[in-house]
Amino acid sequence: MSTTTDHDPKPGSISDEIVFVEHGMEHPFQHEGGDFSPDREGRFLRLNFVSVYVTDQERSKKFFVENLGFRLMTDVKFPSGYRWIEVAPPDGTARLALVVQSPGFMDFVVPGQSSLITFMAEDVEARYREWSERGVKFPTAPYTPEWGGKFCRFQDPDGNLFGLSGFDGVTQAIENRREAEAKRREAQHLAAQELDLAKQVQMRLLPHALRAIPTLDCAGTCLQARAVGGDYYDFLELGEDRLACIVGDIAGKGMGAALLMAHLQATLRSQSARLANCPEEALSLVNQTLFRNTDSRAYATLFYAEYDSPSHRLRYANCGHLPGLLFRETAVEKLESANTVIGLFDRWECSLFETTMDQGDILVLYTDGVTEAVNEEDEEFGEARLIDAIWKNRDLTARDLAEAITVEVLGFSRRVQHDDITIVVTKRLSG
Repeated sequence: MSTTTDHDPKPGSISDEIVFVEHGMEHPFQHEGGDFSPDREGRFLRLNFVSVYVTDQERSKKFFVENLGFRLMTDVKFPSGYRWIEVAPPDGTARLALVVQSPGFMDFVVPGQSSLITFMAEDVEARYREWSERGVKFPTAPYTPEWGGKFCRFQDPDGNLFGLSGFDGVTQAIENRREAEAKRREAQHLAAQELDLAKQVQMRLLPHALRAIPTLDCAGTCLQARAVGGDYYDFLELGEDRLACIVGDIAGKGMGAALLMAHLQATLRSQSARLANCPEEALSLVNQTLFRNTDSRAYATLFYAEYDSPSHRLRYANCGHLPGLLFRETAVEKLESANTVIGLFDRWECSLFETTMDQGDILVLYTDGVTEAVNEEDEEFGEARLIDAIWKNRDLTARDLAEAITVEVLGFSRRVQHDDITIVVTKRLSG
């Protein structure tokens, strides 16, 4: 540690401002972060500290730290014996410098009445040139102290002095943050591109064209909550006059659920021939494939409905899914779950049930993004509102009915969509 001699600088001289002894505290000129311009067009400039002129530094330090709960940022002594203390609010970046008068230094100030505001700049020389051209008065040009930074003072029209400081560490820190920000933005851009591509691929996986099936009008819609989702619906042609309607809901969200959804779809489509002849066996194989090729926590709920046009027979398997709603002329029949979810258990048996679809009957399959949508009072849309919406719009075509239900759900919620909304409508026509 330096000791004071007869040749030591006076308090306030240039050499005294730049030579200091630090006592285990943070460097008084340390850059603490805060907002910054991510490009080099808008150079960094922020408030560094405000001088508070006091009569007793130790007393003032205790007041701010012990009474107000401020952080002690810096407590250093210069070779001249002058002491520099900075404190900061618990959640602030700007500091208060507790400055005391000493012989030959700060003779013009009055404790409790005046202060010196000091700014920190990324490039002091550039600020000096820019502001000088605009008519700002600088008593001295920027100089380079021994600690490697830059410092100068400037005046406002009334002659009030302000400090302008810059430090090599600050400049390097800002440059590092700019590079990190540029990399982050590039990564975000690439991720957004990949998500957009994934969304396009996933949307193409959903059925877009369907061969007309006698006596049947069917349509599906899927409104994803994210760029990609885990809801799935499909129509599989099982023969000339047979059609399978499938709705699935993958556990989880995001890319993982989307990949599992694609895997489930591919597996089901690969089993379409077996589904036509023995759907119980085909669904068991789908479960086994999902179980053996995915994480142990991965599973899906599934509703499989198979319609035969000549006989108007409807066979279905509800695998842990929400009940299908079969609207008859005056009542609603709920097709409840009788099988466990698929992909969670190695040994799995499938039970199929059978009913008929009479002329005018409507089968609606959906995911929990419909019934669990909530409004501002945290009320769920629920099954009752869904049934009311279907009764109200039952005369619409299958596509228009699916869209009408979606509109009802979104109008009820009016909040950020948290889950995928998938609806499949199948209407039995005359014939």
